[in-house]
This record gives sequence, structure tokens and C-alpha cells, in this order.
Amino acid sequence: MIRLALSCSLLSLVFMACSSRKTVTTTTSTEPKYTVQSLELQDTASLSMVEQPQTENGSFVLKPGLYTAEFKSYCLQPGTPDPTPRDAYFQAPLNHPRKEIIETILKNSQTANDLDQRNIQLLLWGVMSRTEFSKLPTPVQYTGRRLLNSKQIFELNGGVMGIVKTVAAVMPSGGTLGDIQDIFNTGVNSYEAYERIAVPRTLSQMRNPEFKLNQWYRHAEGYYVRYYPDGYKKTTIQVYVPETTQDGENLINYILFDPTSISIAPANTNAQRLGIGAPVVIDIIRTVIKVIDLDKPTRPAKKESPKHPKDA
Repeated sequence: MIRLALSCSLLSLVFMACSSRKTVTTTTSTEPKYTVQSLELQDTASLSMVEQPQTENGSFVLKPGLYTAEFKSYCLQPGTPDPTPRDAYFQAPLNHPRKEIIETILKNSQTANDLDQRNIQLLLWGVMSRTEFSKLPTPVQYTGRRLLNSKQIFELNGGVMGIVKTVAAVMPSGGTLGDIQDIFNTGVNSYEAYERIAVPRTLSQMRNPEFKLNQWYRHAEGYYVRYYPDGYKKTTIQVYVPETTQDGENLINYILFDPTSISIAPANTNAQRLGIGAPVVIDIIRTVIKVIDLDKPTRPAKKESPKHPKDA
């Protein structure tokens, strides 16, 4: 399958048929289990994900169809190589002692498009390296105050000793994170100085060559997703929501997709783990709707719907 050029033009691409459906899984001691499948998407035009309605908490409401959008992304694993076109990415749990703070930064960045992406990244590196909030550069502190609440900033400033000791016990004090903390503590303001340490310009090592870039990850809720990082700063996401059937009749269904609630990790190399932030396109009027149950989407009443290709 010829690799599609990934850019904003993806929104108008027509996806041709893939190979026959097959499932591949892998499990290691440190990586989650992935299930990938080939899909037949004949003449399925991609819709803009960011033009779809969103819930009050920022999730995209997606009916059956194929969706594409570009999102700002962030390095969550300093010291690992920058993503390259050969790195196949899939959803992965965010395992970090400060998981809640990291998720808050990514979630709130969705509605703070005026903030500099580089300052958000520096804030994340500061959080992961255990740097005190007061030691961060002034623009990064401003960013933190916009994205975090006072309790979280208090914790980052070394507030509750019990919290500090707990975090210190499970987070490394040396290596890449220690180096990042050192340059924060010396007052360096150059973004490139932090980037050189956090994102080494070395080629990632292939570990599971059976995973290919264009393969789809099947979510437990029945939809499919795949990720195309463009370096660590931008990631194109594609979501395919198949039609659902019940009692032999087609029903309109929808899924709630929140890209900021998970991290993504390479299934075949040792490249960066990434977090997803706000869409790259920011001039879209946000349509907010209320959903009865955010955790378990309900099925609206039956009605006629456009025909979509069925899941292979």
C-alpha cells in the first residue's frame, strides 16, 4: 500500500481499498497489547474531525464515517528519538506519577490556542523532571497558571512534603530528566537547549517490523484509529467509525473521541511517546452539545442515514 502524503490535504483524499482483513497482536513486558486490522474503505471520503460537534468536556462526537485532523503533540518520554515515517503509533496508557497534571495540561490546552506550543512543552518537561514551578522560565509559569489549578501548582512548587517524597521515590533523579532539571535550575531560556536533551536526533531502533504505518488500531468501543506523527510536535489522527447493525437494520450511532485522554506510543520502535493537545486548525467555530452519558454513548432513535462502507 502506497503511503499517503500526510498534510491538511488529507481531508479531501479518497481512501482506496486495503488488503483483506487480518489481525496482528504483540505483547512485551513493557508495552501494552495491540490489535491492528486492515480495512476495506472503498471510495470513502475523509471528513474534518474538528468541524464535528464536541461535548462540554471537549470530546468529538463522531457518527459513522472517516475523519481526519491534525493536532499539536508533545514529547512525553524525554531521551528517546524523534518519530520518523517508519514509526507506527497506537494508543497507550499514560503511566506517570504526575499523570493527572499531565492530562490536565493536555486537556486544557484544547481551549487555550493563544498559548505558545513550546511553552506548553517546556511545562510538561518541567513537570516530568520534578523541577519546582518557581524555577521555570516566566513565560512557562504563565502558561502553567493558565492550564493548571492552584492545588496542582502548589504541588509542583514542593508544597506537600508527602506528595513530593512519593513522587521523588518513583521518578528518576538522574539521566535525561536530571539533565533537564539542571538546565531549568540554571535559568536557561533557550528552547533548543532543552530539546537537544529531550529529543535526540538519532534513528529509532526497529523492534517489531510486522507493524506497519498504515495499520489500524481497533478500540474496545468498536471504532478504528491510526496516528501519523510529523516529528514530535504535530500528529495527524484518522478515525473510522463503522456503521452498527442491530436486528438486521442500520442504526445511526456515534462515538465520543477525546485525543487528549490517552498517550500514543510506537508499536514497532523505541521512538517518542506523545501526548495530544489542541487541533492545529484553530479558526473553526466550536459546536458544543450535551450528551446524556459521556462514558457510554446512547443510540438515538432509528432514522434513515447515508450508506457507508461496512467494516471488512
